[in-house]
Amino acid sequence: MNHNPSIDTGLHTNIVALKQRLGDSDDLIVRELQPMVGGVQRDMALLFIDGLAEDTAIQQFIIEPLLKAGTTPDGNKLEQEHLLRYLVQSVLTASQVAKEDNWELAVDALINGSVLLLVDGCDSSLTITMTHWEQRAVTEPTNQAVIRGPKEAFTENIHVNTALIRRIIKNPSVILKSQKIGQVTKTNVSIMYVKGIVDETALQEVNQRLSQINTDAILESGYIEEFIQDETYTLYPTVQNTERPDVVAAAILEGRIAILIDGTPHVLLVPALFVQFLQSAEDYYQRADISSLLRILRYFGLFIAALVPALYIAITTFHQEMLPTQLLISLAAQREGVPFPAFIEAIIMEATYEILREAGIRMPRAVGQAVSIVGTLVIGQAAVEAGIISASMIIVVSITAISSYVIPEFDMSIAVRITRFLFMGLAAAFGMYGIFIGILALLLHLCSLRSFGVPYMSPVGPLSVQDQKDVLVRVPHPGLTRRPSMFSKLNPIRQRKAARRKGK
Repeated sequence: MNHNPSIDTGLHTNIVALKQRLGDSDDLIVRELQPMVGGVQRDMALLFIDGLAEDTAIQQFIIEPLLKAGTTPDGNKLEQEHLLRYLVQSVLTASQVAKEDNWELAVDALINGSVLLLVDGCDSSLTITMTHWEQRAVTEPTNQAVIRGPKEAFTENIHVNTALIRRIIKNPSVILKSQKIGQVTKTNVSIMYVKGIVDETALQEVNQRLSQINTDAILESGYIEEFIQDETYTLYPTVQNTERPDVVAAAILEGRIAILIDGTPHVLLVPALFVQFLQSAEDYYQRADISSLLRILRYFGLFIAALVPALYIAITTFHQEMLPTQLLISLAAQREGVPFPAFIEAIIMEATYEILREAGIRMPRAVGQAVSIVGTLVIGQAAVEAGIISASMIIVVSITAISSYVIPEFDMSIAVRITRFLFMGLAAAFGMYGIFIGILALLLHLCSLRSFGVPYMSPVGPLSVQDQKDVLVRVPHPGLTRRPSMFSKLNPIRQRKAARRKGK
């Protein structure tokens, strides 16, 4: 195909050029027709990719109307320059038909499942949307399940995902803007937000970062996340991802921005704060007192998952005087005969558990859970009986592993697991002083992070008193009258204060 992007007037020239453009691919279907349109027999051709366009719809909405077109209502012959307009307005019954003059744009439409209608003598084509391919149905979330709340999850089809969000927020202020990213894959990437609530500065920043992405392929939301995140070299995620439409709807109603990527069921949310990774969608469906208790438990679980092994190492190695005498004697009796120091002992057990957890995920589902449970029990019991690991270390590792599952977001859970090893190293080297230094360094690092201009530790640091209603605890919904101040500055009022009900 030549470098001229315009479409030629010769039908067979266009067919040959298109075949060359697609490398004579076997799944390119060419259907030539000679219908009577506008009182003249016309040479036409339909071109589509097998498997991307729906055959039944092509037959019903394109081929049959063309073959039945006949003459114009007034019986006059149709001039060549008005032919395509007549086809769009009076013949074709498909819902989405567009005229295209540029070859590259026409080829892009073809690759995305549209049908090209070429007419001999016309230097333009008609692109008819007939997209159809097999897709996964809307099912329950696999990673963010809740007891009370919607049971719908996103799919790999971006159009289904946007519809799921619009079904929740039935408001014309919900705006969707799309673009193609990836020079080879040309992946459809869309941003969704609520006009009048979203922070315009953050919106411009998101558009700018997306427009600066220059890569061959975007295969999953993780590609976009690494391109747009504020800080690359940090363990802690600054972009939130979710597979739940209700979470996305709640986020954009707060003034945040959703980024949807075709081909993945995970939607990105920005800006993202540390406290939001410890919140669950179910927090807003349960009563406020229950939700608050669960959140406090998550923070407690975060503390256990990150620090308990390090505290055990520091106390048993450097600070035995902190333990009651009877407990110290019991621990000493258990560790009698164990050949490794507490740090090496903890590293062995933590690494073993991480291997078992990863194996349980990668193995077939029918045996993965059984292997992980049996492997943990058998290896732990055998290690204690062999005198390699103390029983107390088994308890510490088990409590730590269970507590890491309390964190709702998988990305945050991984970050905490890695941080645990760093604290263990500091505890083995410097004891409690090392742990305190590590905590201070971690807090300084977290406070230095930004997510699209918003401080990562907001609303704790910097402190926002009015936003504390939905951090460690959640007040009842009538008390959540304002949106988070760091997200929505244009429209901070969420609802009017509820009238106080008088008791009987």
